[in-house]
Amino acid sequence: MLTTYNLKMPHAVYGGENAMDNITVILKSRNVKRVAMFTDKGIEGCGLFALPEAAVKAAGVDYYVLDELPPEPSYMAVQKIVDQFKESGADMIVACGGGSVMDAAKLASVLVTDEYGVKELLDDPGRAQKCVPIILIPTTAGTGAEVTPNAIVAVPEKELKVGIVNENMIADFVILDARMIKNLPRKIAAATGVDALAHCIECFTSNKANPFSDLYALEGLDLILNNIEKACDDPEAMEEKNRMQIAAYYGGLAITASGTTAVHALSYPLGGKYHIAHGVSNAILLAPVMRFNAPYCQDRLAIVYDRCCKDPVKACVTPQEKTAWVIEKLEHIVRHLDIPTSLKEFGVPESDLEGLVEAGMQVQRLLVNNMRPVTPEDARNLYLEIM
Repeated sequence: MLTTYNLKMPHAVYGGENAMDNITVILKSRNVKRVAMFTDKGIEGCGLFALPEAAVKAAGVDYYVLDELPPEPSYMAVQKIVDQFKESGADMIVACGGGSVMDAAKLASVLVTDEYGVKELLDDPGRAQKCVPIILIPTTAGTGAEVTPNAIVAVPEKELKVGIVNENMIADFVILDARMIKNLPRKIAAATGVDALAHCIECFTSNKANPFSDLYALEGLDLILNNIEKACDDPEAMEEKNRMQIAAYYGGLAITASGTTAVHALSYPLGGKYHIAHGVSNAILLAPVMRFNAPYCQDRLAIVYDRCCKDPVKACVTPQEKTAWVIEKLEHIVRHLDIPTSLKEFGVPESDLEGLVEAGMQVQRLLVNNMRPVTPEDARNLYLEIM
C-alpha cells in the first residue's frame, strides 16, 4: 500500500431525485453565455439527451450540440470533435454519455489552444491545462469517467488504447441522475457494470491501494456485488440502479486515488485491435487475472468477502476459502449477465497471441500496479486462457 496518498475530486456532485435540475442553477450562477453539449447519436436516439437539454434551455443560454463521436474513438476522431468545439466559442461544456463521450469532453476542456492537440497529450499528458469548466452526466453505471482525471483513446497505429491522465481533466460538476440509466439495454448495463466492478476490485488489490481508495473501492464492491444482477435484469429496479450509479462513481474515485491493474492493462489491446467493448474485455479477463493474482492478495480478497458476503451464515473461514468465494462470485456475475468469457466469440485467432502479449506488456502504467508481477510469459498464459 502507498504510505503517502491524495484524492482530487470534482468541485460538486449532485445526485438523487431530479438531480438534473442543478444544471440550470449552475449555468445561471456562473453567468454562462454559451454551452457546448457533448453526446452521441445513441443517447439522442433513445431520448436521454432531452433531460440535460431541457435543463440547459431553462437557463436561457445558447447551446451547441456535438454528437458525431463514434464508439471507442481513436485520438484522431476525438481531435475532430475538439476542433469543432474550439469553433463553438462555448464557455461551458455539458457532456451526457458514456465513457467515450465524457473523455472527449474532458480532453476538449484542456484543448482550447493551438499549442498542442490530443496526439501531443499522448506523449506528454502534463501539458494539459484546464481552459473551460465541464459538467459530466453519465448514462451508464460503469466507467466512472465522470470523476477520473483520465481520458482513454484508441491509437490505431499501436492497436492499443492509451490513457491520458492529468488532474486538470477532473470535472467541475457531476450529475448522478438515475433516470439516465433506467432504460439502459441489459447488454450495455451488464458490460459497464462489470467495468465498475473491475475498477473497485483492481484498485482494492493494487500496489497503489491506500486508505482513501480503500474507502470507496470496498463500498463500491459491496454495492455492485449485491445489486448488479437485479439492476441489469429488472428495468424497474430503480433502487438497485441508483446504487450501481453511486458504485460506479465510487469506482472512479478509487481509480483517482489508486489505480487499476493487469485486468485493464491486458484488456486495452482487445479494444484497440478488435474493438471489443471496454467493459466486455475487462469482464473476459476479470476472473482469470484475479485468480492469477490471488496468492499475492488473499488478505485483501478475504476483506472483500467479509464485507460483501450477505449469507446469514458465512461458511468461508480461511483466507483461501474467502478468496475462492470472491473469484467464484465474479465468474457467476459475468455468466449471469450473459457476457462472453472467451475471445472465440470475437474471432480472435491464436496466431495473434504474440501481438497481444507485446501490446499488453506496453501498458506498464497499469501493470506496475499489479501486486503480482506480470511477465510476458504470464501475459501469454492469461491470453491463452481466454482464447
